[in-house]
Amino acid sequence: MMNTYLKIRDLWKSFGSFVALRDISLDVIDGEFLCFLGPSGCGKTTLLRAVAGLDIQTSGSIFQDGKDVSNLPASERDFGIVFQSYALFPNLTVIENIAFGLENAGKDKKATAERVTELLTLVDLLDQGDKYPAQLSGGQQQRIALARAIATSPGLLLLDEPLSALDAKVRVHLRHEMKELQRKLSVTTVMVTHDQEEALSMADRIVVMNHGIIEQVGTPTEIYTTPASLFVADFIGETNKLPASVTVKGKVKIGNKTLLCDTNGFSAKDEVILVLRPEDVIPHGEGARSPGAPDIVKTPENTFEVTIEEMEFLGSFWRTRLRDQGLGNLEMIADFSINAVRRLALMTGGKITIEIPPGSLKAFAADQGAEQ
Repeated sequence: MMNTYLKIRDLWKSFGSFVALRDISLDVIDGEFLCFLGPSGCGKTTLLRAVAGLDIQTSGSIFQDGKDVSNLPASERDFGIVFQSYALFPNLTVIENIAFGLENAGKDKKATAERVTELLTLVDLLDQGDKYPAQLSGGQQQRIALARAIATSPGLLLLDEPLSALDAKVRVHLRHEMKELQRKLSVTTVMVTHDQEEALSMADRIVVMNHGIIEQVGTPTEIYTTPASLFVADFIGETNKLPASVTVKGKVKIGNKTLLCDTNGFSAKDEVILVLRPEDVIPHGEGARSPGAPDIVKTPENTFEVTIEEMEFLGSFWRTRLRDQGLGNLEMIADFSINAVRRLALMTGGKITIEIPPGSLKAFAADQGAEQ
């Protein structure tokens, strides 16, 4: 059975008349890597700061490992924290930076030196101990900040956009390192990020936030494939939003085309927004399949010809912009593999037959779109 390490209940936070957090309740499992994800101003950093005791909530409760820490100052809570800006002491060496918390905790010199050596080995910077922060790269500084945060073996690790100041290549490398380190230590970790790729690749579960509320909590796969709201679908990954209306159960109309789609929860004549991931569009034709394989159309009702208006090469695939008068002249984005593009000889201005699997279309109330 999974134990809850951090429990947040009915949390509100206001700054004057502005409500930053609205009735937040959340359980964080012992040892998991949880991400607060959302756009700027959604409340994710405010929530992290409330957990840390850096900004006490207006109302509500926070329990850590069964203990009510709701009104404890940050100094009396059991956590380590890593900030976007590293926040290393510039006048202290790497060794002194990591040792700082240990010395404050009353560790003797020998135990402190052993722990610092252990941590420097852990973050693969054993040969950098005598340097000052300014002599290190951004990635190295962030590793030192991480080592300092876990030096006292806290029960909770808080990461406030720890990778956003780094360049793309270093960021990708370091997020892998941080995830491996978290697994090795089994420390309960909460990270704030606005980078969806970062959240999808690192988190065990993601908390998607918007306007001070939680829109959805789930694994990366759940968040991506079964979004609970139009906001989540639109915020996570690239997506097509197609206005439509329900005709009968299981069918929707876009322009003058009727497509099969799950319409559970909706009635005839309801206006909806259909969400479709670009990679879910299936290309058909002589070259879309492997040589000798049949070109199988599973849903003839959802198969039609479109015009390619634009093609963009993105390394591992081509992103195409498609349009068809029958779809009410809506533009649709579809991602095709390099092989499919080559076999089908796709080009701007050309035609292609596509299939949209009914299960790939997710319907949301049209008025959700107005709320975004």
